[in-house]
Amino acid sequence: MAERVGLTASTVSAVLNNSSAARSVPEQTKKRVLKAARELNYRPNFLARSLRANRTYTIGVILEEIGDAYGSVVMSGIERYLREHNFHFLTVAHRHDKKLLETYSTMLWQRGVEGFITVDTFLTEKPPLPTVAVAGHRKLKGVTNIILDHRRAALLALGHLFDLGHRRIAFMKGASLSSDSKERWSAICEIAKDLGLPIRPELTVQLEGSDSTPHLGYPFAKELLARKQPFSALFAYNDISAIGSIYAFQEAGLRVPDDVSVVGFDDIQSAGYMNPPLTTVRQPLQKMGEIAARILLDRIEGRTKYISEFTIEPELVVRKSTSCPR
Repeated sequence: MAERVGLTASTVSAVLNNSSAARSVPEQTKKRVLKAARELNYRPNFLARSLRANRTYTIGVILEEIGDAYGSVVMSGIERYLREHNFHFLTVAHRHDKKLLETYSTMLWQRGVEGFITVDTFLTEKPPLPTVAVAGHRKLKGVTNIILDHRRAALLALGHLFDLGHRRIAFMKGASLSSDSKERWSAICEIAKDLGLPIRPELTVQLEGSDSTPHLGYPFAKELLARKQPFSALFAYNDISAIGSIYAFQEAGLRVPDDVSVVGFDDIQSAGYMNPPLTTVRQPLQKMGEIAARILLDRIEGRTKYISEFTIEPELVVRKSTSCPR
């Protein structure tokens, strides 16, 4: 191929492998190399590449669950960035089993991965490789935490309900297994105090379990209703629990948002297609996955210095599940 395009083999290799050396190659030259590769039906030999460099060009992705509405979107961002940069990944799901998490981490390390990305995973000790933790909050040496600005998120959601006129707001606290639970609840309490909104124990429920379906919120919404304490709005821990809550409210004969407004969190792909479409705090989940992959590859390739934290800004998406109280 080098002869065909009239370039050195090293230049062609840099372009095809998208290595750091390719940054000095003019864009027109890159296009010429890639066009020739397509015409010749060229496929890079990743095994030979790995053996020459004594590397695997593979990272390990550690998830709470594969296929859930949160992790799958983060994973799509990770996959997209890695694919564009000729890296591979191995994925494991631990379901919050500490022993399984330890076993899988060791297994991935033994298989030669060059770094880890964790999603909604509690890390208790410094990993043996460069690590980026999506929704990570524990400060560990060598781990970069990708976190949402939860204080801003709480202000957006509660400020929206407050401006609509809601004063008796029910809350769903996240399950203890979720890595965002503590930080999100602390931010909610702080913003509620600033707004003068009381957080009433009788209008607060604690989610439990690791269910990734709407059933996560359904029984706890029924528990709120069973307490016979009036409320005009619910701020759910996430979209899945919000969707389950809407089912429970509608089953009890309540209309959303006429009788009770509902705000979720995450903006999962189905949130805008519910009945009614869900008002929610958007986390740019796919972007978070892409950022995590970029930070990890930059560290592996030595293009950037280690940072302990990267903050993501949330956005309020107002749909039809919220309105002024009756």
